[in-house]
Amino acid sequence: MTDPILATKGLSKSFGAVRACDDVSLDLRPGEIHAVIGPNGAGKSTLIAQICGALKPDAGHVSFAGRDVTHLPTRARARLGLARTFQVSALAMEDTVLQNATLGALGAKGSRAGLPALLGDALAPGHLRDTAMAALDRVGLADHAASVTSALSHGQRRQLEVAVALTLRPRAFIMDEPMAGMGTEGSQRMTAFLDGLRDEAPILLVEHDMDAVFALADRLSVLVYGRIIATGSVDEIRANAEVRKAYLGEDA
Repeated sequence: MTDPILATKGLSKSFGAVRACDDVSLDLRPGEIHAVIGPNGAGKSTLIAQICGALKPDAGHVSFAGRDVTHLPTRARARLGLARTFQVSALAMEDTVLQNATLGALGAKGSRAGLPALLGDALAPGHLRDTAMAALDRVGLADHAASVTSALSHGQRRQLEVAVALTLRPRAFIMDEPMAGMGTEGSQRMTAFLDGLRDEAPILLVEHDMDAVFALADRLSVLVYGRIIATGSVDEIRANAEVRKAYLGEDA
């Protein structure tokens, strides 16, 4: 079996009496999409925050690209190639689409000094602009490079977040509800795009759009009350009585 690019072992995190993450172990293998699903309040955001470095676990560890990254900050993990998109947009709405993507490319170099997004597109180093424009072209936003980000539609902002992640030239993606707020057509476009992205870098996907999840996922892990109650293929998860009772419903 191929070694995983990302793995958690025994991750646990409590907030007072609430155990938001309870002995969670999972992995992400090259070329796959591994979806993490579960009801609201299951602990998915807490799990992602620990994987990406925004939250320190009380116990357990995270390994990425063959090394223990449990105590590394978010930026250091990103420089190793762990790219994240957010449930709530983290874009600079007053900047242009190209400036946002260029800022992501700059972050991949390990420095935010002399931020070109604050100085204007023309002052950004050529290689950063090229990287940013290539990422925008990948997601279909090259024609909107000069647009102010606040003028984009919700779906286009989601596309821009993916473009920013692409500028890191990632070894793995952590995607937190990329379909959130999208209509059927937008969700279908994003699903098709992510389907083609897995060969470039595997994706740990947190998503409530079950049509997208079932279309994309090679494996699913079901998180309920901070614990993984099942991991398996789409067919295995659909057939799991405990999962249907806790989350999917009997019609899944």
